[in-house]
Order: sequence, then structure tokens, then C-alpha cells
Amino acid sequence: MDEQKQMRELVDKLNELAYHYYVLEKPIMSDYDYDTMYDQLVSLEEETGIVLPDSPTLRVGGDVLTGFKKVEHKYRLYSLNKCNDLSGIEKFVQDVSSVVSNPTFTVEYKFDGLRIIAEYQDGSLIRASTRGDGYVGEDVTEQVKTIKSVPLSIDYKGKLIVAGEGVITLSNLELYNKTAEEKLKNARNAVAGAIRNLDPKVTAKRNLDVVFYDIIYTDNKDISSQEDVQIFLTNNKFLTGKLFETVKSSDDIKKIADKIDKIKTKLDIQIDGLVIKLNNLKQREELGYTAKYPKWAIAYKFAPVEMTSTLLDVDWRVGKTGKVTPIALLEPIDIAGATVSRATLNNYEDIMRKDLKLNSLVFVRRSNEVIPEVLGVAQHRPNSVEIVRPSRCPCCNSPLFTKGPNIFCYNPICRDKVISRITSFVSRESMNIDGLSEKIIALLYDTGFVRSIADLYRLDAGELCLLDGFKDKKINNLLSSIQNSKDVSFSSFLNALSIEGVGTKTSKDLAKKFNYSSLLSATISDLVEIEDIGDVTAENIVEFFKDEKNIEEINSLFSLGVHIKQEQNISLDKDNFFYGKKFVLTGTLQQYSRTDATNIIESFGGSVSSSVSKNTDYVIYGEEAGSKLDKAKTLGVALLSESEFLSKL
Repeated sequence: MDEQKQMRELVDKLNELAYHYYVLEKPIMSDYDYDTMYDQLVSLEEETGIVLPDSPTLRVGGDVLTGFKKVEHKYRLYSLNKCNDLSGIEKFVQDVSSVVSNPTFTVEYKFDGLRIIAEYQDGSLIRASTRGDGYVGEDVTEQVKTIKSVPLSIDYKGKLIVAGEGVITLSNLELYNKTAEEKLKNARNAVAGAIRNLDPKVTAKRNLDVVFYDIIYTDNKDISSQEDVQIFLTNNKFLTGKLFETVKSSDDIKKIADKIDKIKTKLDIQIDGLVIKLNNLKQREELGYTAKYPKWAIAYKFAPVEMTSTLLDVDWRVGKTGKVTPIALLEPIDIAGATVSRATLNNYEDIMRKDLKLNSLVFVRRSNEVIPEVLGVAQHRPNSVEIVRPSRCPCCNSPLFTKGPNIFCYNPICRDKVISRITSFVSRESMNIDGLSEKIIALLYDTGFVRSIADLYRLDAGELCLLDGFKDKKINNLLSSIQNSKDVSFSSFLNALSIEGVGTKTSKDLAKKFNYSSLLSATISDLVEIEDIGDVTAENIVEFFKDEKNIEEINSLFSLGVHIKQEQNISLDKDNFFYGKKFVLTGTLQQYSRTDATNIIESFGGSVSSSVSKNTDYVIYGEEAGSKLDKAKTLGVALLSESEFLSKL
């Protein structure tokens, strides 16, 4: 028999056996016979030097990677809106029913893992990535290839992008811990640590799974519902969740929620709730999306787990704005598979309101994977003592000042404050300077090279070469990244300044209405006209730009070459082509990334949706545009080629 033909038959047979073993959990061959066939395949691969792209021998993991490549998602990945009680389910069903007639809903497990996006072309897995921020993720193809329940090849030969959740069963976690030098107590972190590990062999050792539950894109025209999605995934041998119900009412959903809530701790997989989706895909288009969530789906979160522990001490931490935040140091306890020894206390007023004292027994809640929180006192003890509000900064010993419920250190060179502020300044959502971790920033501070954000732009190779681990390539990459960051959008620049209460969204909102000079003179009444900016945030903004030290630092940045790229001021130009219109992007654009094109449209007052509907004004299409372009033609939606889009700019 021809060797390649023999290899093809062995690969197909071994993959079929793996599907029965890992997905269906119904093995149809003994381990000995499987191993014999596997060894035969290995011998043929060594003999011929050929490894088929879907060979199970690829599952062991290859060489250690040098770093993660960024992946720009072709379609934006949204988060899910959440509710924590049954009334939230009822409201969701009512809201959907008010827009579409006779809706049906699907109910599935909400897995507590790491979201994975897998792309297939011509039946082969070509890329896997993490969700990231919904726009850009990380390429984890080599890691995901080691996961035995993920098919390397499928029967469907068209273009396909599917979403799933990387998970580890509790039994596999227990099995791993029996021989692991460093035991893993948290299932979610075990998954994230394995997939986001540069050594694919580490991923392979943890015996992960990916449970698939959604199709992001397919050129299959026959899929019209979530039920169709489930059938398609199953037929193509993807691992899917063991809960999938189709229902018509909130009462039906509540019954399922009550049933699963009672048995969730007996499952071999960690779930933290249920996902409820509108079944019909066309009806979903009628509902559309908010800025963050699809309006046609919601996650119902089970009640968080609460336990008690002793409050041993309070660690006061200085953040980027100088706010001094208390962190509870607890006697370690195990909550839902995680060891908890630290928890949020919010501020000193919160400590007093909850009557918290050192050495008291307190209630601790850990809701899924968020930072644990101290809820209140379970019992005071004879040795319980009051928690003293600090009067001086725990880092630099400067006097602290009270503002509202919070306390602040206003020392501009406080070490912890400066390091935290610079870490935020260089982040991707701000100045986007690669190569500066918090650890490296602390090193630069301690050596005296960087004591302010402006000092980053004064760094030179002569200083950096004195630091441990900094060789020519690393130095050149860092200095190049710093240089490239000098041309920055106004919204990113605002986000980088660490103004109290001003994050990514508020920065974008401010940049749409103001330029730098007009923001300097803006009043509180000017600022609160912007939706989602209240009196407190408005006051923080005004005070920030009244502070001479802040203005001096900003002017230093300008003198060092930082240049703001001003977003379009839509409050002054409502006659531009984009203002008030709804756009959909499809295909690959050559001039701009999809994220950049979206930002441009939004900066002119337009909005961008991920799906085409009768409410869409224009579909902008690039190369390899697919079903969205076809649907736009069917609905009679106006089309813009990339060149026509550029001409409108």
C-alpha cells in the first residue's frame, strides 16, 4: 500500500477513535489497540518525513514559541449582558417579546473558562485565537491544536469561524494535580495558564477541552437558528455542551435554572450560570446590539459562593490617581476551587459601614472569577480591634487627604503612584508602548531613569543597556515603540492621563466633543451635557486641568514630540456624510484595519453594527466579502466599496 495513503487511513481512523473517546465519551477500541495504530503512524511519519495537517501526533505540542502574535478579529466579539436573579430573566424575555413576535429561546450552560475562536477553511483548522478585547486577540493555534476534543479537520469544507470555551474538567484537574509539582486549585486559571503559555507542551499536559457553542461566520446558507448551530457543530464533531433546551417562556427558563442550580456542584465541569439566546437568527438582527452586548442574549449568573474567614490585616495600596485603597488580608480559605487570601474593601467609609475589625470573622464572597469581596461581619471576637484610617501614605509617608469616601496621596513622586500611573500610561488602550511591564517600570523608577510619564520620552540606549536583560534588540524595540507612540489619538491621550473616573469610553466621548484647548476651559456644566458623565467625574476633569503640575507635565510631553491626532468634533459638524448613519463592515479592507475604520466612522458621529438589517444605511465592503454583502443586496441596502468609503473621508 502507498505509504501516504496508509497514513491517511490511519489518521482518519485515529481521529474517529479520538472523537468517540473525547467528545462522545464512548470509546470503541481498547487503549492498547489505539496505541498500536498510533505507533504505526509515528513510524510512517518518521520514515517519510511527512506529517498530515490533521495528524493526532500534532497533539503533543511543538517547539516553545517566542511570543504571542496579535490577531485582529474579522468580526467583533461582544460580551454578554448579565442578570443575577430570576426577575432579570423575565425582563429579558419581555424586552425581546416586545420587538419580535412569538420568540423561542435556547438555554445552555455558561462555562467558566477562556473564550476561544477557531477558524476553518476547506475543512482544516487554520487558526485559533483568544477573545482579547473583542477586536484583537492572541494567536494560540499551536496550543489549541494539542486539545484532543478540538477537531483538526471537519467535514464542512466552506469558510467557518466558531466560538467556544476552553475548559478543564474537574476530574482532569484532579488527575493533573496528582503528579504536578505545583498544584492548580482553580479550573479557570488552569485553562488560561495552559492556553496562554508559550510552550504548547504545557497545554497538552493539562488535558483541556474546548466546548463550542456559537458560529461567528459561515458561508452555509442553511443555518437560521441556534438549534441549527447546535446540529451543525455536532455533525462536524465539535464538542458541545450537555445542556441545550429550546423554550418559549421565562417560566420554562426559570425551571431549568432552578434545576441546574441544585446540581451544578455535582457536574464534572465548572459552570457559573446559564446563557439564554433568542433562537431565530433573523429575529436577532431586528434586536441588534448595544455598544457592549447583543440585545438577543443574556447570561444568568448563579448566586455567588460565600464563606467566612478571619480578617487578619488591611493592606493600603496606592493607585495611579493617588487613591489609597484598602485590601483585606484574610486567613486563606478555599472558595469554589480557589484559595482566597485577599479581598476588596472599597474604601474606609465602606469599612466603617460594614463595621469591620481586625481579627473578626467576616463573610467573603467570590462571584465567579472576579476579585473576592468582604461583605460584612459574621462575628466580632474578644481580640477584635478597630481598623485605623491611615493619615500618611503607606508608600512615601506623605500626608493623606480625604475627598468624598476616598483618601488620596497627592505627592507627585510617590513611588507606587508613579509606577501605577506609568503602567496605565503605556497600556494598549492608552499610548500603546510595548515592552514595558510593571516590573520593568519599577526597575526604571528605582534606577532613577524614569520618575514621570514624560521621562519615558527621555530614555536612551545608554541608560537601558545598564539594566539586566536589556540587549540591543530589546532596547531598539522599546525605543522604537516609544517613538511610535508619539502620534496618538486625543481619546487615547486622555485615557493615558489617569484622570479620576475617566476610562476608555469617557475618553472617546470627550474627544468627540472637545479638542485639547477647548477641554482646558470646559466647565462642569459643559461636561455633564455628555451622556454618562456625572457631576463627580466632571469635577475631576475640571480640577485635573486646573492643576499647574498636570499642565506642566502635558506640556513636557508636547515638547518631547508627543502629538495629538484630533478626532472629528461632531458637535461642530453634523453635516458630514457619516453623522447619524448606521454602517456594517464586511470583507478585508486594505487601507485600514476594521478597528481603525470603526473608530473613524464613530469619530464622525456614525455607528457600526456587526449585522445587516433593514435599518442599516450602508454596507462598506472589501475583499472576500461574504454573506453580509449578499444580504445587503437582498435588502436593498446601499453599498460602498473601499475606494468609495475613502472618497467620503
